[in-house]
Amino acid sequence: MTDLPEFNPLFHQSVRSRLSLLLNGKGESFADLKSKLSITDGNLDAHLKKLSAAGFIESEMIIEDVKKRRRPYTKYKLSPSGKKAFKVYLKALEQTLKISKK
Repeated sequence: MTDLPEFNPLFHQSVRSRLSLLLNGKGESFADLKSKLSITDGNLDAHLKKLSAAGFIESEMIIEDVKKRRRPYTKYKLSPSGKKAFKVYLKALEQTLKISKK
């Protein structure tokens, strides 16, 4: 029997896996994440806190766009350890798909 890969429970949840995909790039603001994921402020905040508690998220206060956004905002992205852990998670998904095709 083939050993099945383990999934990181922090990423293996619909909203957090999609959120991690968005945060794996250049980063996103809270408002953009909320809009792209179609979730409430509270729901997004709870998922960001879970990923942040694991050290998987970095945040940065952006103030140079004050005229465009009318106020400073926070930009979120995966931390180096978050990117590494997410890559491992995606590899586990890939391995699972290969096993299912056999």
